[in-house]
Parts: sequence; C-alpha cells; structure tokens
Amino acid sequence: MRKPLLAVASLAVLLPGVASAQALSCAVPTNPPRPKHDGPTADQPQRDIPIGSYTLALTWSPEYCSGKQSSARDGFQCGSANRFGFTLHGLWPDGHGKQWPQYCRPARILSPKVIRDNLCATPSAQLIQHEWAKHGTCMTTRPQRYFADARRLYAGIRYPDMAVLARRPSITAGQFASAFAAANRGVSADMMRITATRGGYLDEVWLCLDQRMKPHACPAHQGGLPAGAKLRIRAIG
Repeated sequence: MRKPLLAVASLAVLLPGVASAQALSCAVPTNPPRPKHDGPTADQPQRDIPIGSYTLALTWSPEYCSGKQSSARDGFQCGSANRFGFTLHGLWPDGHGKQWPQYCRPARILSPKVIRDNLCATPSAQLIQHEWAKHGTCMTTRPQRYFADARRLYAGIRYPDMAVLARRPSITAGQFASAFAAANRGVSADMMRITATRGGYLDEVWLCLDQRMKPHACPAHQGGLPAGAKLRIRAIG
C-alpha cells in the first residue's frame, strides 16, 4: 500500500540556462524508513581532529540510479515516481592536511522528522544517518543544525544546463567545471573537484569551502579528475 504523503515538491529544474538545486519531483512519506546505526569501524576509525575547511559533495542522481531501480535500499531515489538531478551527498569537515575528522562522537538514530526534512535533498534515510554519524558529529551536537547548514549550502547552488551537456558525446572535466563555476557567482573551476565512474560518467561534484563555508580553491591532495579527462553525462530519464 502506498504510504500517505506529507509533502510533494514538483519543481521544474534543469531548464535552459541556470537551474537551482531542487528535486524535479519528490514525495515524502509520513512514515519514512528508519535507518540503522552507523559508526566507526576498523577501516573507518574515529578521528577527532581540528577542522580546517569543508567539502560540499553533490551526486548526479541519474548516474547513481543507473541499474539500481530494483534495489530496495535505493527505491525512494531510483525506483519510484520521484526524480532527481543533483542530490546532496553531504557536508564534510576536512582537516588541515590529508586526514579529516570523522565519527567524532556516538550518533543516535535520527528522528523521523529529521529524516523527512532531508529526504528531498538526500534521498536515502540510511545515507542521512551516515552523514550525521560520520561528518555531522564532528561539527555540532545537534543534527538539526548540521543538516540546516548542509541544506542551506545545497539550496544556494546553481547548475549549468545539464540536459544540453548530457547530449554531448563527451566534454572534459575542466570544461564541465568551468560551466558549473560560471553558473555560480564567486566560484571558479579550481574550487571544485569532479569525479566519475570507471566508465567515465559524471559521478559527483565536490565544492571546496573555507572555514566560513565560502568557496575557495581546493587543496591539491583532494583528488578528482584531471582537467583534460573525458567526461560523459547520463541524461535524466
């Protein structure tokens, strides 16, 4: 049985020109999925170190959902009437070098309200829980504050015409970064990192932020594609 809807957002984005960071359509259930506990592991240990900067990570949903429509875990994002362009992966605190803080304190299971408030930005209850546990606990003791900061930054992002870019056989990562930067005042191509799948399709955009959460040049160690790397963009289905 279909769950009752708390809210429906049907917002036209990715129109010609610059577009905002909103879901094309997103129906939030009154009773969202309850996430499981997330915490440090041997491979991902607790690391409580000073914050030097931040990264805002954005996922290109059409690529993420490619081949995942039948997965129960990804059903809200990929297997329903909901449609997404760029989604909010998370707001990550970085350190002063190559390491970053993570899992700074134990994280309780988030309330249904917190999950509901964030599902149209980050369309996975488990990912919302993970982002709070791994990253948010290093920034504040209040999940509402962490997610409010993340959503504020996400809502301020503008995008180039992704439909036009997706029709190109390929562009370079540098060309895409320049197009992305041109849509956002005060942002330049060196303030972001572009990542891709093994097949060369756009995966994520990482926007580098300073301690005031303002865009700034990314450190060399942060990785991402070389500017000349070929990039393809999967179209929204």
